[in-house]
Amino acid sequence: MPDFIHDELNFEFLDEGPRDGAPILLIHGFASNKRVNWVSPGWVQTLTGAGYRVIALDNRGHGGSDKPHEPEAYMPEKMADDAAALLDHLDIAQAHVMGYSMGARISAFLALRHPDKVKSVIFGGLGIGMVKGVGEWDPIADALLAPSLDDVTHEQGRTFRKFADQTKSDRFALAACIKASRTLVSEDDIAKIKAPALIAVGTKDDIAGDPGALAALMSNAQAFEIERRDHMLAVGDASFKKTALSFLNDQL
Repeated sequence: MPDFIHDELNFEFLDEGPRDGAPILLIHGFASNKRVNWVSPGWVQTLTGAGYRVIALDNRGHGGSDKPHEPEAYMPEKMADDAAALLDHLDIAQAHVMGYSMGARISAFLALRHPDKVKSVIFGGLGIGMVKGVGEWDPIADALLAPSLDDVTHEQGRTFRKFADQTKSDRFALAACIKASRTLVSEDDIAKIKAPALIAVGTKDDIAGDPGALAALMSNAQAFEIERRDHMLAVGDASFKKTALSFLNDQL
């Protein structure tokens, strides 16, 4: 698996599809990785099959990338700069960007900090929660640090602890990440994102917040509701893929 170094950390990434295809950078969600978020649900196959060059990194603290245990390492500004550094490493001046959940927040910071690098952006699994907040996450950090799943009673905490255990994640790195990566994007800042945007959230998602409310704050955004999908299942939904491809093709 190819890798690169940024901010004294090593990052694994994938780079698949035609070299002359329009590049799209995929940024995965919390406690996930490039394989779980993008390969297994069929996104890489779907996008490369449509002629796109697909790049996806393991965020710091996740997958095959380095995993610092200090919360300050996981500010979304730093994680957005990691993504920008990968594009620089590959000599890609501009790309479409798609992030899911935490990856959507990172994508927003990428669009704000490096607007020239972002041709269009897809926020999956995060709507107005990007601005208003997405609930109480300290119990999730506690769940990740608990001796075992049997010690966790918080419902969302159990969900994320199970997911972290299934993906064999570094729970201490994830706990540090969840403490620092929740920085909100202000209404003023979200309005500064001028790249065309698609905001896609499951109708049963109790984490993300309303996609339409977020789109209304932006000058060039559209919302898509992924029918009958919750936060975990929406990412691989066929209607999400179809809508995302249509949106991306409109930007070519």
